Amino acid sequence: MTGLPTFVRRFTATARGAQLARHFATVELADSGRLGSGEEADAVALVVAELASNAVRHGNVRGRQFEVRLTCMPEAVRVAVSDARGDRQPCAQPAGDGEGGHGMRLVASLATAWGVDRRDVGKTVWADVPCGGDR
Repeated sequence: MTGLPTFVRRFTATARGAQLARHFATVELADSGRLGSGEEADAVALVVAELASNAVRHGNVRGRQFEVRLTCMPEAVRVAVSDARGDRQPCAQPAGDGEGGHGMRLVASLATAWGVDRRDVGKTVWADVPCGGDR
């Protein structure tokens, strides 16, 4: 995905870091003219919030940050969140006890595709959120 507009930032693996990640996505995409307000911007913000929250909750390694990368493709924004725990994989189906797993179901409902890429250290969870064409 070289040559496409991309915004990248690292955050501390804390609840505040997850909040800042959502704010970063909203501001960067609005300021660049890629997304303003409305349903598309809300969908991207929700996906960033969920993936960042998962990075903090399930991908946290003491002293390591997580990274948010937003890539503006012609028909979608790819939200990619990288953390340091490759052994903890997200699941789109909630556990039988009703605890957890609902956030990835939300991501799956908002994205045209999502997946997990392993890295040398950790993983990247990504989701393509439709944005209605070139901006």
